[in-house]
Amino acid sequence: MPRHTVLVVDDEVKMQRVLEIMLDDMGLDVLRADNGQAALDLVMREQVDLIITDMRMPVMDGITLVRTLHERNLLPPTIVITAHGTVESAVAAMRYGAVDYLMRPFEVETVELAVRRALNLGHMQRENRFLREALAQGWQDFIGRSAVMRELYQLIDEVAPANVPVLIVGETGTGKELVARAIHQASKRAGLFVAINCAAVPDNLLESELFGHVRGAFTGAIAERVGKFEAADGGTLFLDEITEMPATLQARLLRVLQESVIERLGSNRAIELDLRVIAATNREPRLAVAEQRLREDLFYRLDGFRIDVPPLRARGEDIELLAEHFLEQQARGLGREPPQLSSFAREALRKHAWPGNVRELENLMARVALVAPRSDPDTVLARELGVTTPSAPLVIGSAADADNLHLQPRIDALERQLIEAALAAAHDNKARAARLLDVSERTLWYKLKKLDIK
Repeated sequence: MPRHTVLVVDDEVKMQRVLEIMLDDMGLDVLRADNGQAALDLVMREQVDLIITDMRMPVMDGITLVRTLHERNLLPPTIVITAHGTVESAVAAMRYGAVDYLMRPFEVETVELAVRRALNLGHMQRENRFLREALAQGWQDFIGRSAVMRELYQLIDEVAPANVPVLIVGETGTGKELVARAIHQASKRAGLFVAINCAAVPDNLLESELFGHVRGAFTGAIAERVGKFEAADGGTLFLDEITEMPATLQARLLRVLQESVIERLGSNRAIELDLRVIAATNREPRLAVAEQRLREDLFYRLDGFRIDVPPLRARGEDIELLAEHFLEQQARGLGREPPQLSSFAREALRKHAWPGNVRELENLMARVALVAPRSDPDTVLARELGVTTPSAPLVIGSAADADNLHLQPRIDALERQLIEAALAAAHDNKARAARLLDVSERTLWYKLKKLDIK
């Protein structure tokens, strides 16, 4: 676990030294500042987990320091020190964001209690920020009862309690992050699940995202930043698309995995960590090594336990189950009743190759739920999956009804039905409707005029 750093802010050197001794006995690192402005400068360039500040100081007093920290959205919790008769000022500081105050003179036990409470609060605030991000991204429980999914569940159960790195391999859209989250939740780790997509962050920012930085580490680093590694301390770090990480960062990642220690950019202070790393890739790892996309030594370090996530086309019996789940979910979000899938739709879903896997299916069901009140879901599925929409059965009649067998009216009725369905699916876009009907736009306009379709 990393050592916490406490910043003591007081213009009295003797009081600084008293607090430093107390905090050092608690196993904490201590920084010192003589006034609020000096403290603010330190917070902008150093890692600070807690501030203990006096109220009355030259240059910048304690209330101004607390208010400035709050306005700049800087993170450390703050304890204010107050003398007799100035409790009102301490309460005012707490309105600006201070978490506690100490009355002078104070006992060692009082300081220890306040400091541990404030550090725990800071840890919870950090957890809450990451949990809010995770909830905003959203994720669903596993859905599937096919043989390959039952095998996947068994692998998750086997590896979750073990403290070994996991390498998850699967095509894009199969749910690799979902597998990683399941492993974390089934483990005994109490910390956060922190995810980062190595392909989604520009190379020049990825190092800072992973390891954090201090103020001034590079152009634009105006304040310190906690990286994903520190945020995941005590929990799990998920590195998605690991084969897209630059080679230089792969070398640094290998060292972190070997030593469980990181340094923020611009700092030489070592931070010890206790976390589990789960990596994922949509490439075959050994081929990525051969193509020099993945360091061989890093591959062997990450490949403690491999899990292959099956593509959707290998989960035939799960497809309808997933489609109904996503359709109900999307319709509920729109405040609508979910449309029913026809036998044609179910057959089309089963036969589709699903190159985008579960993510493709989810997106398709979102479109079906969106257009269902205005159009037949079969039309949407036919367009998206490249299959032929079944036409309504043509009622010919019986031999006794032979006078009603004229061909042209029947053809016109069928053309009208198909054209109106295409226009509805294309939201009245004539060019798109013509493509759906596999005719030229000129032909479509001719038919519209001939059949008097408005």
